Amino acid sequence: MDWIEIARIPVWAVFGSVLLLVLMLLDSLTTKYKDLQEIRDGNTAVTVRFVMKLAAQAYILGQSIHKSGDIGEALIISVVSFVILMLMEWLFRFGLSAASRIKLEDGIHEGKINYALFAGSIHLAGALIIGAV
Repeated sequence: MDWIEIARIPVWAVFGSVLLLVLMLLDSLTTKYKDLQEIRDGNTAVTVRFVMKLAAQAYILGQSIHKSGDIGEALIISVVSFVILMLMEWLFRFGLSAASRIKLEDGIHEGKINYALFAGSIHLAGALIIGAV
């Protein structure tokens, strides 16, 4: 490993952290409730979903960095992957709600851990699928 490869580590780490923060803030805007406020108020279900979503986003970001030659390409791959993950989540939630009348977002807001685990698993499964591409 030469000094250029070593110097890339903090650059990619800062880039990844900033992008992950932006993606998580954008994601929090898509919920009916305020994620960070719910977490501050002790809603464990929201925290569980948020942490699982964070892990999913970090996995996708890690894969995009690993597969990219430069930061611009990693940014594009990450943003496109984020949009695809959001669409996958929406389709799954819509289908689940239509088929079984389970409203994940409402259950999570009410503090139901089982709903949060279900929603988080959608994110993780989507991240594994997207990351494999």
